[in-house]
Amino acid sequence: MIPVKRGATPLLTLCEKMARNSAPRIRSAPVTPPLHVVLVEPEIPPNTGNIARLCAATGSVLHLVGTLGFRIDEKSVRRAGIDYWHLVQVERHLDLAHFRNALPEARWVLFSASAERSYLDAGFRAGDALIFGKESVGLPDALLDEHRESVFGIPTSGPVRSLNLANAVSVVLYEALRQAGALNRTFMG
Repeated sequence: MIPVKRGATPLLTLCEKMARNSAPRIRSAPVTPPLHVVLVEPEIPPNTGNIARLCAATGSVLHLVGTLGFRIDEKSVRRAGIDYWHLVQVERHLDLAHFRNALPEARWVLFSASAERSYLDAGFRAGDALIFGKESVGLPDALLDEHRESVFGIPTSGPVRSLNLANAVSVVLYEALRQAGALNRTFMG
């Protein structure tokens, strides 16, 4: 794993840091263990930025695997205007083998536009690793074949071939949170 300066921050502290005013916001308790959003060789910085914000909002861990199509050093993140990066637990991995070694117990759930089963049938659990491929080509066919029973997609009814990566992660992550019971009890905080 490539070290990234991040640490888990208690939910209350995160909420206090996030709010720019004192207006209460609807919240939910974090999932334990957290969900893991895994991006394999992401290429488009705004997608990863949006996904990072989503991870901060849901208490999920963001894993960046392989070669990135952009830089995530402090100067680059600051220049991009991402003011929530410090709220995200980000882990870097050289490849999927290193990711597997870092989280050997995580169940892999892979996503592909060519999947034959809906993400609604995935049976998500706390601690799952939600694995998404690069924007241009998705996950490698060999990986999808190797994990055929764990590959799911998001059905579309329009003529587009797939959703934007950040939108796909949002749809899947909130369904995973719902199935894991995290959204059953909300509160104002």
